[in-house]
Amino acid sequence: MSSRRRFLSYCLAAPALTWGCRSQGSGPAPSVTPEPAPTPAPTPVKSLLVLGGTRFLGPAIVDEALAAGLEVTLFNRGKSDPDAYPELEKLVGNRDPELDEGLRALEGRTWDAVIDTSGYFPRMVRASAELLAPNVGQYIFISSISAYAAHDHPGDDETATLAKLEDPTVETMGEAFQNYGGLKVLCEQAAEAAMPGRVANVRPGYIVGPRDPTDRFTYWPWRVSQGGTVLAPGAPKDSVQIIDVRDLGRWLVHLATSRTMGVFNAVGPKSPTTMGEILEASKKASGSDARFVWAPLDFLEAHGGEANPLPIPIWAPSTGETAGFHHYRNDRAVKAGLTFRSVEQTTADTLEWFRSQPEERRATLRAGLPSEQEQALLAELAAVDARRSARVRPDTRPHGGIRHAQLTLHGLG
Repeated sequence: MSSRRRFLSYCLAAPALTWGCRSQGSGPAPSVTPEPAPTPAPTPVKSLLVLGGTRFLGPAIVDEALAAGLEVTLFNRGKSDPDAYPELEKLVGNRDPELDEGLRALEGRTWDAVIDTSGYFPRMVRASAELLAPNVGQYIFISSISAYAAHDHPGDDETATLAKLEDPTVETMGEAFQNYGGLKVLCEQAAEAAMPGRVANVRPGYIVGPRDPTDRFTYWPWRVSQGGTVLAPGAPKDSVQIIDVRDLGRWLVHLATSRTMGVFNAVGPKSPTTMGEILEASKKASGSDARFVWAPLDFLEAHGGEANPLPIPIWAPSTGETAGFHHYRNDRAVKAGLTFRSVEQTTADTLEWFRSQPEERRATLRAGLPSEQEQALLAELAAVDARRSARVRPDTRPHGGIRHAQLTLHGLG
């Protein structure tokens, strides 16, 4: 596995059903043009089961579902945040039917829809989907764009080739999370096999925003808020696709209430933002004096390596095997109602949330370059620039009446 693909593996380790039919009828007298009978409205969605629901995406779904007037039930191990949503029904169990109480709490229960935020292994997704199939109208599974076999082609849509595991029975992500995408594919297929025509498989990229436990996006507004010289990866124009967790949560509830099925790339904004725009939004939100020094790809690769890639979150090289990673098409999701708030709002809200966290939480970022490593890289970049400048020697000898600079064509050393 190459260093770029290894990096992405670490960073990302997420046919319509007709609910009514048109009545034909006999129609009025032949002299009058018959009017088609109205399509019966589908039964309103009133209840929602969330598998997970207390960490990051789960609360965004729950908040939107409650705002929409749905009756929400949570199913999880009761360990991540057992005090969250005390007003809701909470069922305790395990996604693995062979561990603890397994899925027994779900037996014989009925919900209009289920959103699965915590499915990672097909055996477990199959177990929950098959158990719920007789009594649930729709299964919404949160997959990932890691489900695609390659990320080297800009503009791919949901029909792109999917990842495939050599051993489909594996139940480990692998040392470099190399199994993550293939496992998500098998989870999608397990859900669809259990509930054919009643599944929405949703493939997000980077989910960001307040409450993000990974700090992958949070690193940037927080680091920029500290001011000083900031090491920025690649080039300002490098594309980035992110989706605010609140936008995703709202849309997932919309998929349930509108009974929308299919496969969707849940990536945003509507058009990719750029690394430069994210950093500038971070600077604006914090009012800091940050200055950005852009490290080119060859420098980053030379100072990382396949065994230990630099921990630079969100960004991916815009060439080679990651050329399409931040360029997936989202037309299908947008047509199905997915909307996006601005990058500026997401950035500002994320920074405000992180500033509200306890000091010990803010002191230990879970992603991004450690300060010492960033400063060492910045010093090396400065040295590279100094060597480059030293190789530009003004030639004072006359040359056609014009003095010119002579640039050596040697490497940077």
